[in-house]
Parts: sequence; structure tokens; C-alpha cells
Amino acid sequence: MQIRVEHTQHPKTKPADETKLGFGRIFTDHMFIMDYTSGEGWHDPRIVPYAPLNLEPSAMCLHYGQSVFEGMKAYRTDDNRILLFRPDKNMARLNVSNERLCIPQIDEQFAVEAIKKLVSVDRDWVPSTPGTSLYIRPFIIGVDPVVGVHPAHHLMFIIICSPVGAYYPEGLNPVKIYVEDGYVRAVKGGMGFAKTAGNYAASLKAQDEAEKQNYTQVLWLDGVERKYIEEVGTMNVFFQIGDEVVTPALQGSILSGVTRMSTIDILKSWGVNVTERRLSIQEVADAAKEGKLKEAFGTGTAAVISPIGHLKWGDTIMEFNDGKIGPLSQRLYDTMTGIQWGKLPDTFGWTVTVE
Repeated sequence: MQIRVEHTQHPKTKPADETKLGFGRIFTDHMFIMDYTSGEGWHDPRIVPYAPLNLEPSAMCLHYGQSVFEGMKAYRTDDNRILLFRPDKNMARLNVSNERLCIPQIDEQFAVEAIKKLVSVDRDWVPSTPGTSLYIRPFIIGVDPVVGVHPAHHLMFIIICSPVGAYYPEGLNPVKIYVEDGYVRAVKGGMGFAKTAGNYAASLKAQDEAEKQNYTQVLWLDGVERKYIEEVGTMNVFFQIGDEVVTPALQGSILSGVTRMSTIDILKSWGVNVTERRLSIQEVADAAKEGKLKEAFGTGTAAVISPIGHLKWGDTIMEFNDGKIGPLSQRLYDTMTGIQWGKLPDTFGWTVTVE
């Protein structure tokens, strides 16, 4: 399919100070849209000026949550190239989410090309200040104007972009995490492994209560026994216990993060003992008490590597590295961002150049 392009006649004023971008508040001049109709399939791919969507109040996505999304970034290098980081993995994961929510599969290779073309059209929006990037948000919504619970016959695949700075105001400074043992985010057999709006809606109440206690994010426990660690609100999570780096195994209720996957690959390439297994919060607390818990950090597209400096589980407080980023977290961050921004050789073949 050919992607037609309609350039905006009213370009926006770009941010004057890239150090104050924030996250997800400013959007570029254009967006990608493609429609799905039962019997016709995906059709009419186009890049058009960024504008409000024309949806019926009865659109199914507004009532029944048939929506999925992805998150990824484009990076401007020192020599003015623009790189994407493993976009094929994001589009493969989008199809995993699609399957779970009865959304027709997309052509992953075509979707990557659509992302590249949109970023190319809006390439002047990719910021150049250190630590900044262009956040890319592909998403699919069911738009049938029908109030009835069934898979949509009409959908829209949309991609929007936003120049961003650091996701957390703390930047690389360690964040405070609150262990949630009351509310449940997801269970095996549910949608925890899919990147869908409902998972995040389920997390809002706990996140709100954590913020009231001056915590940045929530660490979720499993929804059955309430004792095994799953993930942080917007990140996968790792713990360095002795000479082992542990991250919870993917068992159907945890999102398979692209940054998580990349972190495991990097650690293995360094010869680090990294394992994916069930990890109880009690084991972490015991390791902290015994002095074996060296570091904890989250991984995700938005923050890349986010060190955890303070973990609260009930009345138990665990603190790491005197409130400073640990050496392993720092090395991972430097390596990952070095590859993403083209400062280090991409020996893994992960980056894709936007022409």
C-alpha cells in the first residue's frame, strides 16, 4: 500500500526551550491514520495534519475499551541522523495485544515503514538537546458507532508523535516506589501481557494513593497470592541480589518490555548472571536485611533505566546506594542510551535509520 501524505498548511511553533519539554504534552504537525473495515481489511494509509478525531459518541472504544497501544522513540544523533530502537519488536508486541483484544493483525513491516515515514515528515520535531527524544505512540481503537459488547468491525490505526524530555522529574536520580498489596493490576489469563488501556485504568487508584504518600510509582504484586513481584506501573523491574540479577518471569500477567528484553541481552553479553523467575517481595526484603540486595531498577521506553532508591512494603523500608544510582544501573543506562543515540557501536543490530 502507498502512504499518501497531506502536509499541514498551518505548522505549529516548535518548542523554544528543549530542556522544558516535559513528557507527552506537545505534539507534532502530522499523524498517521489507517482504517480497517470488515471484509476490506486495513486500507487507506495516510499522513495528515494532526487534528482532533471525528468519533461518534457511541464509538465502541469509548465504552468497552477495545484499544491497544505502543510506545517507542526516535533519537537524533550528534551527526544529525535519526534512529529508531527495535521498532520491529514494538510492532510484534502490538500484534500480541491485537490478538488478545480481537483486533485484526497489522502488517508489522508496513507499520514500521509507516512510523519511519511519519518521523521523516516531522523530522524537524526530533529534539537535539541531550536526554531528549521524539516519543512515538501507535494505537488502535474500535470505532463502530454501536453500544453493544462485541469485537469492532471498524477500527483505526493511528500514530502520533511528541518531543519529550525525561519521563520522571527525578531524571536518573533514584525514584521512590510503593509496594501495592491491596489492589490488583492483572492476573494470568487476563490482559496483563497486552498493552491495552484497561490495564492502565486499573492502576490509577493505586498510583493516586502512592503519589499522595510522595511515591513516584507502584510496584505490583501478583493478583492471586499477593506476594510475587510483577512490574512497576510503567516499567518492568530488576533486582541485583548477590551475584544474580533477577527480573520476574513472563507468565501471562506481565508486559514483555522491549527495554526489558534489551537489558537482559546486554547483561548476558557482559557475562552477568541474569535470571527470569518468580521473585517474592519477602525474598527481596530478606536480601535487603542481609545486605545482599545491591540494586533495584526499572526498565521501560519512557525512562530507559530508572534506579530505585527507596522501596516501601508495609512498614518495611528498603533503601539502596545512599540515594544514588548504582554502578550496574549506570552502566546499563550509558550502554542503552549510547546505542539509541548513536554514541556507541550498535553491535546488536537494534537501531533503524530514518531516511
